[in-house]
Amino acid sequence: MNTARRHATLLMLNNVPMVLFVAALFGFGALAPSFLTPANLLNLLVQASATAIVATGATFVLLTAGVDLSVGSIMFVAAALSGKLLLTQDWSPPLVFGSMVLLGGVCGLLNGFLVARLGLIAFIATLGTQYLGRGFGMWLTETRAMNLPENFTQLASLRLLGVPLPVLAAALVVGLAHGLLMHTPVGRQVYAVGQDAAAARKAGINVPAVLWLVYVLCGLCAGLGGAVALAQIGSVAPTFGMNREFSAIAAAVLGGTSLFGGRGRVWPGTAFGAVLIQAVENGLHNANADPYFYPLVTGGIIFVAVLLDSVRSRLLGALGRRRIRPN
Repeated sequence: MNTARRHATLLMLNNVPMVLFVAALFGFGALAPSFLTPANLLNLLVQASATAIVATGATFVLLTAGVDLSVGSIMFVAAALSGKLLLTQDWSPPLVFGSMVLLGGVCGLLNGFLVARLGLIAFIATLGTQYLGRGFGMWLTETRAMNLPENFTQLASLRLLGVPLPVLAAALVVGLAHGLLMHTPVGRQVYAVGQDAAAARKAGINVPAVLWLVYVLCGLCAGLGGAVALAQIGSVAPTFGMNREFSAIAAAVLGGTSLFGGRGRVWPGTAFGAVLIQAVENGLHNANADPYFYPLVTGGIIFVAVLLDSVRSRLLGALGRRRIRPN
């Protein structure tokens, strides 16, 4: 394959998420006319908001060539704590929201300690905290569902200038993350660590500090994403947050973030990846597809995401392109 053809293939691969998104819109629109109504498209954005927030945090970790498998359990622990605070301590909803985000940051701090300080492999460290978090949440809730008060669930229906609060929260997180990665020295350091940690260390970058930071940011996003999802659902079930880590990673990778680190964007990449995943699920629902078919589709999306990343990485290697941040 000559260089021009490789460049063309790489360009096509980088735009696959957009192509798939447009195909999903037209495909599901043909199967179910209600899919393309303004009300449903706005509902799609609301449903995708929690995934977009969590995927944004996961993007930071992936950019350093790491992975965080504990975000789903962080969401569950934060939700379990919020249920206890709302039902037994009568805390106000804004205070509960803040406590969920703070707890997510603490969990991220633990992951950062295991990876940056103890030097554990990120996959093993976060797999362990995933089970710890899920078990602690089960103990906290006694494996019982908790229905939350209406004053908490009303937060999901609030609007500012006609825009639902969950969508605004997702837009704010994506905007801040994009600005941090694209326009600050910290963002350049994150890309540098993912590209080559040893070279970054030689260049004077505090690699452990960068790793601590990305896991804390990922935890904060998991806590906030859990709060947004919980306000929409209105109840804490033992399955809350389960498998969210896979949706978050798939959204990031579909958006062009590499599993090998050093390459990717929150905007428009990860944000579009999250909307694409939710569009498929929403479309299947509108088309009255068998609910048991949903996991097969989600699994297929994850497989496509990983395959695209693998092909992109091989092409970049063949082209000899080494870069610290995307163009």
